[in-house]
Amino acid sequence: MLLHLAVSAEDRQPVATIFRYDAGDPFAVHATFHVGGGETVEWVFPRDLLAEGLSRPAGTGEVRVHPSRRHGRDIVCVMLSSPEGEALLEAPKGALGAFLDRTDALVRPGTEHRHFDLDTELSHILAEG
Repeated sequence: MLLHLAVSAEDRQPVATIFRYDAGDPFAVHATFHVGGGETVEWVFPRDLLAEGLSRPAGTGEVRVHPSRRHGRDIVCVMLSSPEGEALLEAPKGALGAFLDRTDALVRPGTEHRHFDLDTELSHILAEG
């Protein structure tokens, strides 16, 4: 999916982005942003945050999402904040919505707990510590 990084009020730079979803990690959407020179940046988003952001402002802190329009097109703005800085990315609403529809077909919203393996997740967390 092609997102656009807002560099200034009028300047937008394309950012090739790959969104991934795994039913084994049902609460999360993983995004890989190709920022140039072969460099990538990885982020993990709560799936329900992205879904809510399609229709109304959602999120606080590091990730905020809200619907908007730019040049007559429906978009979803994703604001990312980290110690390294902030980025405002614009995603086509239709493409992001279609991606989320595909995730819903794999794991219906509200049923994530049935697909979540707490023991495996705790093992990963403890192994990293």
